[in-house]
Amino acid sequence: MMTPTLDSILQLSIAERIQLVEDIWDSIVAAPDRIPITQAQRAELDRRLQEHRLHPETSVS
Repeated sequence: MMTPTLDSILQLSIAERIQLVEDIWDSIVAAPDRIPITQAQRAELDRRLQEHRLHPETSVS
């Protein structure tokens, strides 16, 4: 597989670059278990989930 360079990407039209970014983002979110998070981020997520469970009426989507 050929790895595109920044120069080759910049040769694409704006619409093509937007599509490329969307495709890349879709590939990232398709594997959430492979997205690394720090212990501090994990602790914050756990804290927020606990807060939601204790006070669901104050949650904001």
